[in-house]
Parts: sequence; C-alpha cells; structure tokens
Amino acid sequence: MNKNKVVVAMSGGVDSSVCAYLLKQQGYEVIGMTMQIWQDMPYETQIKEGGCCSIAAVYDARRVADKIGIPYYVINLKESFNEKVIKYFIDEYLSGKTPNPCIACNKHLKFEDLLKKALDIDAFYLATGHYAKVEYNDTRKRYVLKKAVDDAKDQSYALYNLNQFQLEHTLFPLGYYTKKEIRQIAEEIGLAVADKPDSQEICFINTNYRDFINENAPRKIEEGPFIDTKGNVLGKHKGIPFYTIGQRRGLGISAGKPMYVVDIDVQNNAIIVGEEKDLYAHEFLAYKMNWVAIDELREKLSVSAKIRYNFQEKPAEIIPLENDIVKVVFKEPQKAITPGQAVVFYQDDVVIGGGIIKQRCDFEKNTL
Repeated sequence: MNKNKVVVAMSGGVDSSVCAYLLKQQGYEVIGMTMQIWQDMPYETQIKEGGCCSIAAVYDARRVADKIGIPYYVINLKESFNEKVIKYFIDEYLSGKTPNPCIACNKHLKFEDLLKKALDIDAFYLATGHYAKVEYNDTRKRYVLKKAVDDAKDQSYALYNLNQFQLEHTLFPLGYYTKKEIRQIAEEIGLAVADKPDSQEICFINTNYRDFINENAPRKIEEGPFIDTKGNVLGKHKGIPFYTIGQRRGLGISAGKPMYVVDIDVQNNAIIVGEEKDLYAHEFLAYKMNWVAIDELREKLSVSAKIRYNFQEKPAEIIPLENDIVKVVFKEPQKAITPGQAVVFYQDDVVIGGGIIKQRCDFEKNTL
C-alpha cells in the first residue's frame, strides 16, 4: 500500500470538500469517492431532497474534485446500505429501541466497505470530513480517537466503533480546525459549497421517520395500551415504533398532568408513561462494546459518559460484567436514558470506548 495515497469520502458538503483540499495541500495523492446509497426513489426527488450521498451531492462533489484537481469516482454501496443501515433502523424501532443510523453508516459503510475499496486500489488511508482526531499514543501503544478542537462540532461520539486497524488507516484533518475556519478556507479557494448548510436530517428519509417505518416495516404495526407506572391503562397507542423514551408530545392521553414515555414494553406491546421524574436514572447496562483506548475493561473505571449526540457527558463509573456487558453508574441521575442509543466513554478528550444502551437498572415497570 502507498502511504502517500488517500481516498476521501466526499459527501458533496463543505467539510469533506475542504478535507480533500487540505490533504492535497499536504502532499498526499488524493482520490475522491462518493458512496452511492440512494434507494428506489424518483430522480426528481433525489435531485431536490437527496441526502449527503444523493445524486445532488454527487454533482457537488464532482465539481469540487474538478476544482481542486483530483480524480473522482462514485462507488455503488446501495445494497450494503439497505442491509446494514436501513433494515437495522427499522428493526430497532420495531423492537422498541431508538437507533442512530449515522453511527451504523460510519461503522459498516465508511470504515468497512469504503475503506476496503480504498485499500483495494493501493491507498493506505481513508479520510472523511468528521471533526475528530486520530493519534498514536506511545504510552498506550495504541491508536486513540480524540475530540476535535471545535467542541461544538466534535463528532467523536459517532466514531466510537472504530478498531485499531481502521484507526491506523484513517485521517481526520478537520479535527484540528473550527467549523468557521473550514468555511473560510472553502471561500478563499472558491468552492461553490462554501455556504452549503450542514445536513440535519436522516439521509434516506424524505418525510418523517414514522411514515418511513410504516411504509417499509416487514409486518403490520399494531396498536396497544398506554400504561402508567402503577399499571393503569390510560389509552391506546398507534404502534411501538412511533414512540421513544422522553417523548411528551403526540401521546393523545389525558392524565391531568404532563406525561412522558418512560419505557417501552415490546413483549406486551405497551408504552409505559409516567411523570418527568420517572425519566431519571442513575444506572444502566450497555452491550456490543468497542474499546478504543484500552484493549478491554478489566476493572471499574472513572469516566465521563455521553448517552446521545447532543448531550454533555457526565461523570460516571463503568463496571465490567459477564458476556461483555458493562454497568454504567452516573454520579447524578440523568434524564431519558434510551435503549438503542450509543453510550461513549471519555477521559478528558480521549475516547475510551463505547457501546449500545441495553436497559435501565433502576426502573421497575408495571404492565398488563
């Protein structure tokens, strides 16, 4: 493999565009690639509403590649995206969990499928426009994932699944810049995407996630009971996939006080509701762990834990249990700990590792 050769995952946005430019300026042989992941939708819809890897994004990425003078290719990963991201997204909601499709895409598409494509053409690195850092730590004798210098844009949370091989072959040049600086660079070199807004929505959904699941679920979504924490039936819900922990709006029940979704009982097809105080918990279990800064968790460790993307991590202890399950104990109770979401552990700016939230430990639900 050629250590001077890097494939840049280009989404058509300002971040990946400047990522390619910076690496070329640093002397790398840069090749741009965009993942073709769009599914069966009208061409006009893809042009107007397509997400980060839509046809519209391809046009933007190709123009950037021509502008900065690098070769550019589109790689068909449609089937892989459908199997590893879309079906996962639907299955998680059907099982009462709240998934993060961007984390699944990073894990399976960018840093497995696309990285393999890069290595196949003799590139040593895959680079993306994520705001994070990869560095080799001589003390740990490991590659480590670290927060970006721009706290407001840091994306290390969504990258916790990377293993040592992937980290060795990954570059994140934007981790050392602020978003403002990246836009300034794009303007200075005359990129048309300099003012392009950041993508905010799930790239494969053009309406809302509830309609999408309803249209694509492999089985009929059934109504069921709303049950309060004392076991009282308060009404009928529209289907488990349409609710998530912490939800207050759209419940359609009258209890004389604000009610929130505090748990989802898939076995009984029930949505458990309670007061806001019922959303708080000290402890939960996590599984499907990936350790980055350590090879495994052998004893309890003090960390700060982040339980969703827009969440300031809080002090916690993590305790290893059997079967690669970890118990997380917050110093102070936290609101809306949600099964299916990722939890990521930090020490200062270093990602120790992470996993998927399995269940709360200190909440007893009353069901039918």
